[in-house]
Amino acid sequence: MFEVWGPPLFMQMTNIAFFECSRCKSIFKPTPLPTVCEKCAGTLYVRYDFSGQRGLSARDSLGQNKDDRRWSGMWRYRKLLPTVEPVTLGEGWTPMLRSRRYENVFLKEEGANPTGTFKARGLSMAISMLRSYGVNKVAVPSAGNAGGAVAAYAAAAGMEAHIFMPKDVPMANQVECIAYGAHMTLVDGLISDCARIVTEKKQAEGWFDLSTLKEPFRVEGKKTMGFELVEQLGWEYPDAVFYPTGGGVGLIGMWKAFEEMEELGWITGKRPRMIAVQAAGCAPIAKAFDEGADASQMFQNAATFAAGLRVPKPYGDYIILENVRKSGGTVVALSDQQLLTSLRDWALHEGLLLSPEGAASTAAYDHLISIGFLKESDRVVLFNTGSGNKYTDVLARHLSDHG
Repeated sequence: MFEVWGPPLFMQMTNIAFFECSRCKSIFKPTPLPTVCEKCAGTLYVRYDFSGQRGLSARDSLGQNKDDRRWSGMWRYRKLLPTVEPVTLGEGWTPMLRSRRYENVFLKEEGANPTGTFKARGLSMAISMLRSYGVNKVAVPSAGNAGGAVAAYAAAAGMEAHIFMPKDVPMANQVECIAYGAHMTLVDGLISDCARIVTEKKQAEGWFDLSTLKEPFRVEGKKTMGFELVEQLGWEYPDAVFYPTGGGVGLIGMWKAFEEMEELGWITGKRPRMIAVQAAGCAPIAKAFDEGADASQMFQNAATFAAGLRVPKPYGDYIILENVRKSGGTVVALSDQQLLTSLRDWALHEGLLLSPEGAASTAAYDHLISIGFLKESDRVVLFNTGSGNKYTDVLARHLSDHG
């Protein structure tokens, strides 16, 4: 059993209509502590009663509450999120930067979030919800950045956090977990090995498992990236969105955001092509996409300096592949050298120190232009999922050859 404080506050969450399985489409009543589908273990989606929002423009809906006008973070979209008291550190509404060299290229700078990465969005929402349910202890396997975000938001919520990360994650990830008072375990292995430890110990320890897509609320935080990019582009879709894909929660969340905005009548037109970007040294989604498979296989001997992309078997692989195919997009796998070259290029010519994962987006853009998949006239959004400053020890080693 999970350790909880007193009675849960679940009855306040009146806008959740039901949970729907992403795989078998089973419907479940909105009961406390949802995890995965009890029939097929698929990821659950939160479904809402939007009856009070239909017919309102986005401007009217977002401007109804004076608090929404003051607060420009992800919680400005609170009417499209579960009703909950936020555990917030200022996440969301990150800059949309136009490239200095490419007129139709925009970079969504997620490194401006608390803890320096996009992970703040999903963990702010998940921790907020778990606090409202009365959860007292959480555990998460992490490639690095999620661990830091869990540690930060758990500290803000007064929760106990247990973080399991590969021992070679960037030093910043280790330092922040220690500073926030989390219980950190460094594992000689990959995130899949960390996940196995959490699974084996969670019941005995009373932990709620915050693993990627094992509960429905991290998607709800990440989907705000989809709301933001559309609003920041003047309520128009771009032609393509490039997303560094390890676990892929952000890509899944943005596709859900597009569905919800269309349901509300906030946006029309053709959705963007979704471009999932992986490292060649760990490319389970790219391999499955190329083979026409509906799910990935465990990627053997996974190795890349882009720690966030080192996920050998994403839990939501079937959703990522479905969304990419529906959008007319593609999956790109690039070498670490290509990532490094693009990282250096954007630092030198744009003044932006990307994370290795973010450099996967910029390198993938160059690649798809070169092969004619996209045209330079296409308006695209590239995601930099974290600040390069969190990777200084990693970049120092890999960029030393550049002098």
